[in-house]
Formats: sequence, structure tokens, C-alpha cells
Amino acid sequence: MKKEDIKKVVLAYSGGLDTSIIIPWLKENYNNCEVVAVSGNVGQADELEGLEEKALKTGASKLYVLDLTDDYVDNYIVPCLKAGAMYEDYLLGTSHARPCIAKALCDIAIKEKADAICHGCTGKGNDQVRFELAIKAFAPNMPIIAPWREWNIKSRDEEIDYAEAHNIPLKINRETNYSKDKNLWHLSHEGMDLEDPANEPQYEKKGFLEMGVSPIDAPDKPTYVEIEFVKGAPVALDGKKMSAKNIILELNKLGGANGIGLLDIVENRLVGMKSRGVYETPGGTILYKAHSVLETITLDKLTMHEKQKLAITFGELVYNGQWFTPLREALSAFVDKTQEKVTGNVKLKLYKGNIINAGVTSPYSLYSEEIATFGESDYNQADATGFINLFGLPIKVQAMTSGK
Repeated sequence: MKKEDIKKVVLAYSGGLDTSIIIPWLKENYNNCEVVAVSGNVGQADELEGLEEKALKTGASKLYVLDLTDDYVDNYIVPCLKAGAMYEDYLLGTSHARPCIAKALCDIAIKEKADAICHGCTGKGNDQVRFELAIKAFAPNMPIIAPWREWNIKSRDEEIDYAEAHNIPLKINRETNYSKDKNLWHLSHEGMDLEDPANEPQYEKKGFLEMGVSPIDAPDKPTYVEIEFVKGAPVALDGKKMSAKNIILELNKLGGANGIGLLDIVENRLVGMKSRGVYETPGGTILYKAHSVLETITLDKLTMHEKQKLAITFGELVYNGQWFTPLREALSAFVDKTQEKVTGNVKLKLYKGNIINAGVTSPYSLYSEEIATFGESDYNQADATGFINLFGLPIKVQAMTSGK
């Protein structure tokens, strides 16, 4: 579509640095087109404050704020949790939020009869792929505008220059100019001093961490939590039934207070480069640990090992923006089958950044104390002789035939 034919654009709008300057940029470069801003609430909390006023003041015709929190948790986070999916130790906080937001963005674009969809993702990152693959799934013929792949702005400092020249208010300054992404699952930090992997993250510096504290500043007394799961999904915390969303929010508080869930990683981006990021995922880290512990007593060996292999593929699909694909759907079906008896209670001890097992029970436990005991049992230890002879037969034959 030619620029002059684009009359209305739906913009994925967060109110952050990138999307704040995109509204006036679109109007300057796309014939004063109408800009409809859409913000998907996936739990970014205070970042939504004053968003409508800011969007309208900078040139948007309207702002949709969509509450996607339940959808995000139930249809994206929980499936990944059940799968044990991660990417190079990263718990996918930005990755699984993007398809949720992009799907809702397409709904609004179709409703508004928009001529194009715009996002503020950089040409260096993964998010451009995640947004655009989801758009292709739900609005396959919709033109996509990606300003970072068009404009002459080359850095976040130049973005700030543009914002100042256009009187666009910002919540950041040049000294706190980390690139951040926040939702109810995590907070990511990139850029500035973190671009050099030799630099230690400033965990103890006031204002750096937002979801918790450094383990150094955590209490000297441990905190116990007990999480109940039904078919792999969390349903109760410390004996109190609640939604998965509320469990995550409560665990964020408990985990954050105890310095849980910090990850400093140099990861391999989809676009080919390595990138250093620091992540805060307090509640998610606790849930992944608890779920994994429960599976140790409820999954048989073959299923567990195959599931662990496929979790790598699942995590890569999510990281690479391939949520809406037949393979991801097939893997989710496999995962749901494995979770039929992943029901029970897990008790954990949180202490200065550590998560320590404190007990696990399940009505479907495959662990038999009577068989595993070092004490007297009906297990016939002499059976091991025949087992070892057969199990080791290939090794014995290889030695005999090679003349060892």
C-alpha cells in the first residue's frame, strides 16, 4: 500500500520512549493519518497511569486500554509453565506476552477498519518478529509499519532528542535510560552499562530493581510457601484457593521480598546477535521450581525425559514468535496429556535468592517408600544380577569380539 493511501493506523502503544515519539512521527510521515493507539494491559501496573491523556496529547485520536491479564495468564503463561518451557534459562516474560497483545491488536485493527498496523520494535530485536508473525496469523493482508526500519533515528539518545523537540513528556531521562519491558510475569532490563557483560548489574542501587530486592538485602529469616497444583496448573497458595493470576501476583511479592528470580544472561537472539539482559521473575521462578518438583513424583521416567526434550523446542517456538503454529499447538496437546496426574502440593523455602525444597505430596505419586527404602522390603535385590547381565551384554560381546 502506498503511503498516501494509509489514512488510519492502529499503533501498539505502551507510552514508553519508542511508541511515545511514533505518534507524531506517523502523522508527519504518513500524511497526517489518524492514529488509534492500543495498549494491552498484561500487568504493567503503574505504566498505564496517565496513558490516555498522553496518547491524545501527542496526536492519537483515541486510546484503547484492553485488560488482557486473565487471557495472558491462562492461555499463554500457564501453558508454558506446564511445558516447563524456557529459552536459555529465560522464562519467556516478553516472549509470551507479545502474541497475546498482537492478537488483540488485530481485533482492534479489524474493528476500526485500519489501513495499517504499527509497532515500535527495533530492527535488532526479537519483538518485531513476534508481533508480525502474530499479525500474519490474524490479519494476513494488513500492511505493517515499523518506524525503526524506516526513520533516521539511530539511538535511544536521539529518540529523547526527538521527544524533547516535540514536547513529548517522558518518564525516563538519559541517566535511567534502560530499555525495559514490564508485565505481571517479569521485568527486563537492557542497555546502558548492561551492554558490557563485564559490568556487574547494580542490584543494590536504589531504583534498579523494581519487583524485589537483591539477595543481599533480603531478610535473614526464610519464608515458606505451599503451592497446590491440579493437572499442572496452580490453584491455591498456602491453602487458599485463588486464580493463577492472583497466585503469580502474590508470589511476586513473596519472591521479590526474598531476592528470588534474578537472571543475568547473554542470550542468542533470533536475529543472530548475542544480547545481554537482566530479568526479574520472582513469582514465575517459584512456580517453575514448584511445578518441576511435583513432576518428579508424578511423571514416569520416559514421559519426563521426553517432555524435557520437547520443552526446549516449545521454548524456542515461543521465543521465536511462533506461538500461532501447528507445532506449538501439537506440543501443547502433548503437554496437557502429561499433566493429567500432575496434581499435588509443593512446599518451598525462600531464603536470600534461593528456593529450597521443603516437601512434596500427590495422590498420584509414583514414589514408593516401601520399594526405595534402605530398610527391609519385599524388593528382591538378587534380581539385579540378571538385569545387569542382560543390560551389560552388548559391552561384554564388544570386549570379547575385539580381543580385549
